[in-house]
Amino acid sequence: MAEALTASTARVGSAGGRTSGAFPTARARRRYALVVAMLAVVAGAALTGLLVHGNPMPFGTDGFWRIVQLRVTGVVVILVVAVAQATATVAFQTAANNRIVTPSIMGFESLYTAIQTAAVFALGAAGVTALQGVPQFALQIVLMTGFAVALYGWLLSGRRGSMHVMLLVGIVIGGGLGAVSTFLQRMLTPSEFDVLSARLFGSIANAEASYLPLAIPLCLTGSVLLLLRSRRLNVLALGSDAANALRVDHRREQLRVLLLVAVLMATSTALVGPMTFLGFLVATLAYQLADTHDHRLVLPVAILAAIAVLGGAYFVMKHVFAAQGAVSIIIELVGGSVFLLVLLRKGRL
Repeated sequence: MAEALTASTARVGSAGGRTSGAFPTARARRRYALVVAMLAVVAGAALTGLLVHGNPMPFGTDGFWRIVQLRVTGVVVILVVAVAQATATVAFQTAANNRIVTPSIMGFESLYTAIQTAAVFALGAAGVTALQGVPQFALQIVLMTGFAVALYGWLLSGRRGSMHVMLLVGIVIGGGLGAVSTFLQRMLTPSEFDVLSARLFGSIANAEASYLPLAIPLCLTGSVLLLLRSRRLNVLALGSDAANALRVDHRREQLRVLLLVAVLMATSTALVGPMTFLGFLVATLAYQLADTHDHRLVLPVAILAAIAVLGGAYFVMKHVFAAQGAVSIIIELVGGSVFLLVLLRKGRL
């Protein structure tokens, strides 16, 4: 009986072309390849457009290439932010075992806002200038990463460590920092508040070329390490009991992933400012487009989607509406709407 059932199952599998890999059918594998190709084309077109579109100099001349070189910094910043946000969000959702949370919930943006506000409050408009420079940029990364690591070590250590408690404490601390920042902002002069407001919107223009020699290695290191841990992320997604049964220390692996997430999010936030829902938007798109739970396949799709979304939005706002400073506002609006839609469909956190 068992042999007959096995033979019957084999025939069904052969007829339907189903496999036990990341894709159930050959059609699903072809669909994934097509999605990756389309995202790569869109992302490449957006970045190329940012480099060459609207160049007033004739193509191929020295002036043309000089202007292209000036625009390279913005494109590199987009790549760094897109890679950092995409990989960090997908990994964080896996570590938290929740698809509708983002690393921003841990207070990175709130801490960034508090640092910027405190500098302007203490030093006036010159506070923004005081925060510019590679040492100050590195200090902001260290502060944000240290804050997250302290939170992880405090709330995830020991037997009673709980990811849910950590998320809730992160929300409360973020809210507290936001309240302090708002209080300080109300005591600023109108001119100081205007200067500060420009820094509190996530914008590619906030990044300085001098930051990239530090930001690029941090982003590449964190992202590559998460990509190399894709198989462990797959196990981590099964939950603590299954992971421990498969000889993967769930708590230790969770802490390692969260440390890499903290480095990536701190780098992205210190580089361009808050972009709360960019990671959530591209992570949601990645799972929908990849149609698989294998992180080896989801992470590349998330990265390409992030480049396409951020680069495409920047191109449209800059060359169509002449309002490139509003890119983060548009992304937050779309990302927030997608978040509410997913939350309403799931009916729970």
